[in-house]
Amino acid sequence: CARVYQRLEPAPRAVIADVTRRMADGMAEYVDKDLGEGTQTIDEYNRYCNFVAGLVGEGLTRLFHACGYESAAFEQKVLDPTNCTADHKQGGLDKSMGLFLQKTNIIRDYLEDYVDGRAFWPKEIWSLYATETKSLGEFAYPKPGSQTEARACALLNHLVTDALELLPDCLTYMSLLSHPDIFRFCAIPQVMAIATLDKVYNNSDVFTGVVKVRKGLAVKMIMTCGTMPGIKSWFHEFATEIKRRVPKGDPSEKRTHAACDKILALTADAAPSPMRALLLFVLAFICAVVAYAQIA
Repeated sequence: CARVYQRLEPAPRAVIADVTRRMADGMAEYVDKDLGEGTQTIDEYNRYCNFVAGLVGEGLTRLFHACGYESAAFEQKVLDPTNCTADHKQGGLDKSMGLFLQKTNIIRDYLEDYVDGRAFWPKEIWSLYATETKSLGEFAYPKPGSQTEARACALLNHLVTDALELLPDCLTYMSLLSHPDIFRFCAIPQVMAIATLDKVYNNSDVFTGVVKVRKGLAVKMIMTCGTMPGIKSWFHEFATEIKRRVPKGDPSEKRTHAACDKILALTADAAPSPMRALLLFVLAFICAVVAYAQIA
């Protein structure tokens, strides 16, 4: 790594040195903190996600320009905090890109992180749902059908909604990219992340193990997310599915609907037409009939 770094031009070396130093300084803040019960506040949660992923978004953005793949105008626009619509207070569109990925990982890895004594779910949120032991561990291995399981899922939905609210910024960031390879590099993790959120939303399996996206679906997404219409299509599909499954009476119901509606509005031009949906249904039905006939 050192030899590769030394062979780089001065501009990208300066970016890497700056971002690496700031990441190290930021993560050092958490070395002595007791994270057994997660981070304390939403601001601390956002701050941690910024140090481990938001700064990566900034560094990559600056490298895209420093290496000549994207323009100075692109870098300036995405780094400008005034262009950010999310309320994380960490910076611009680049930070939303990183925070979305990191929050998705933190949400998915609840059980593994809690068992390891280094949880990151913010107490400011989970304490709203922990009514028995007042501990983050209250939600681990809930009894199926119990009130604990219901509260665990409500907490999970709250955190998923918080992450979904970053997606408008992510869509804007990707729409500004011009280099096709850079676009795919940025787009694939984003699509995988929203697919993961769709998988974990209102899913109590998060509290008994690790929930993962099916490999077949992952391959399909990777193969079809090389363009903005492809990205929008996946975002629209997963936002539609999450919105459809919002439990009536869920504490975050209105906020989740609002987050999904915003994504759906931004991706409306990629929504499948009713005729296309009907044709796909008919095709699937015909395939099922043919397969049944062959078995019979």
